[in-house]
Amino acid sequence: MAEQRHIRVQRARAQAIGGGVRCGGVAEVLARVVGVQAQDPASAALGVRARSVGLAAGDVRWAVENRVAVRGWFMRGTLHLVAASDVRWLLDLLGPVFLRSGERRLRELGLDPKLCARAERLIGLAIAADGPLTRAELTERLGTLGVPTEGQAAFHLIRRSALAGQICYGPEGDGPAARARFALLDAWLPADGRLPWEGETAVVELARRYRAGYGPSEAQDFATWSGLPMSAAKRAWAAANSDLPDAEGEDAAEAGDVRLLPAYDNYLTAYRSRELSVPAAHERQVWPGGGQIRASIVVDGWAVGTWSCGVKGSAGVMVSPFGALSAGVEDGVAAEAADIDRFLARG
Repeated sequence: MAEQRHIRVQRARAQAIGGGVRCGGVAEVLARVVGVQAQDPASAALGVRARSVGLAAGDVRWAVENRVAVRGWFMRGTLHLVAASDVRWLLDLLGPVFLRSGERRLRELGLDPKLCARAERLIGLAIAADGPLTRAELTERLGTLGVPTEGQAAFHLIRRSALAGQICYGPEGDGPAARARFALLDAWLPADGRLPWEGETAVVELARRYRAGYGPSEAQDFATWSGLPMSAAKRAWAAANSDLPDAEGEDAAEAGDVRLLPAYDNYLTAYRSRELSVPAAHERQVWPGGGQIRASIVVDGWAVGTWSCGVKGSAGVMVSPFGALSAGVEDGVAAEAADIDRFLARG
């Protein structure tokens, strides 16, 4: 038990969600954890907040609008917010993996290779002609090829183009009805023809970064987080292990560091096992099914409840603890809730 507690606290420190560790800006957060999971942009921003100090939601938007950070499909073929400098080598490494694994789903949707190629060409031409386009606008264009505009077919074709390095999420547009828009990757992030890591060196670099930002951990954890085949993950792990310690700094004692992690947070998706992060008796409260992962209250990396966040003008942060909380933890929850209100400018 003491060993598990030690590993958990070290992981929380590595993730900048415990041990008093916080980052100073968006770029620093992304450098530390490789990418913040970003199916929901609002949750991604809150994931940055949980690992930093003094930032506001506008700082995350600024980082995206100014091409410091880019939202796209990377680890596990899932949406993440990553540093712009990491986009191309991560796509070069991971894109082919998830393009191959996605072929079966495309066939199930009735999307044969010829139609996929036509769709990719149409997406590129449409964005080149009319500027960044929303998912709905691209779906409408794909409908002219006979792609169903209802269901998941258009989404998978758009994701396919992103994994192939043709497009990426770009600007959101202006106004209250602003929606994320897709831009041509080469226009949004002009390439200089060089990749800092390629092939095996890229896999090793990803393993090295994972170990630094998620350790102590094992090759199986790295494979779970990255989505890479186990054989490749193990080879890279062995190479990366030769020159990198498992966790930074000295041993960390539990100090009651409370963080409110958003839904789908990295910390809750980055390991093959949940036993070090969430009590078994409360797993269903964090993972209720249907692919959901609820926003969680963690103390030194150990989940002690869930929380939800009301819209502007509502009750704000509402907590659902698994049991009685100590006075110190309650104070930490209150401080985090106030910081979320500040971050979202709701105060």
